[in-house]
Amino acid sequence: MPYITQRQQTAEYHDHFRQRGATLAIFCTGSHWNTEAILLAAQHIGEKYHLSQVPVAVAMTGTYPHMPQARRATYSGDPRAGFLSVMAHLRVLTEGDDAPYKRVVALPHLDHHDPVNDRWALTEGVAHVATVMFDAQKYPLEENIALTRDYVAAYGERVMVEGIIEELSVAGMKDAVQKDDYIEKATEYIARTGVDFIVADLGTEQQSNHAGGVTYLKARAQALTHALGGAGRLVLHGTSSLQPGQMQDLAGDGVVRANMWTRLVRESGQAAAARLVARYPQIERGDFEATEANQYLRDNTEVAAERMVEVMELLGYGRLGL
Repeated sequence: MPYITQRQQTAEYHDHFRQRGATLAIFCTGSHWNTEAILLAAQHIGEKYHLSQVPVAVAMTGTYPHMPQARRATYSGDPRAGFLSVMAHLRVLTEGDDAPYKRVVALPHLDHHDPVNDRWALTEGVAHVATVMFDAQKYPLEENIALTRDYVAAYGERVMVEGIIEELSVAGMKDAVQKDDYIEKATEYIARTGVDFIVADLGTEQQSNHAGGVTYLKARAQALTHALGGAGRLVLHGTSSLQPGQMQDLAGDGVVRANMWTRLVRESGQAAAARLVARYPQIERGDFEATEANQYLRDNTEVAAERMVEVMELLGYGRLGL
């Protein structure tokens, strides 16, 4: 299946999700094995629901200070090299009749990209992606609007763009700013910038270390969707902080894209570490298969994929009928 980098195709897949009452999964990656776990999960969903195509957004942050995934992707710590290597890996695994994940439609995404610090990715890098989160949240609102508007004008014909008004809650670092005039601010922001989607402050917590403990602002999501004319244009971050029941009707609230990484990485790492500890007697003896990193990475990949399948089911992938 294709590795999507054209705006028109990207828009068509989002329209299909809206029509079927489902939410597109945005799974982030900071490694080559995490990338393959995303594809493995999508393939399992396709097999379970007899889907000929399974769209999924594969996302990377650049130099985002809370979690710079492109830096983490290679030992070198070079964000450009990390991004390009993961995108090349993604393309090889999905494109062509002989690709191992040819059923998966990959929608690469630049997540939390700063106008200055991630300029290369936001300009030259757009040739490799379908969507971009242009992240000007740290700037004063008027400057944010001007920067975002100019980016949409320059690149909006090539990629679909997410915008964001203000800083979201990050676990242990920042509390969300949930103002009473949020609906008016958000609708004005979209009108003035021309973004396709808005990363909405809906009470969730990014990089949460547990599910639950937050109040998902369902009424706010519905009110914002209504104010935008009913079309699903909301993007949810901090999905790791939600309980499964809170994820079941996100599409009905107007959430067309949902972003998750922290929970998947944490739980797959815990499971892989437990299996590593169980192999310790073989490791002490010097058994090659027990000692070599491949087994740990395979365990990590398999568990991450299992968790992603659970999330995709909650997001309504069984209704896609592709």
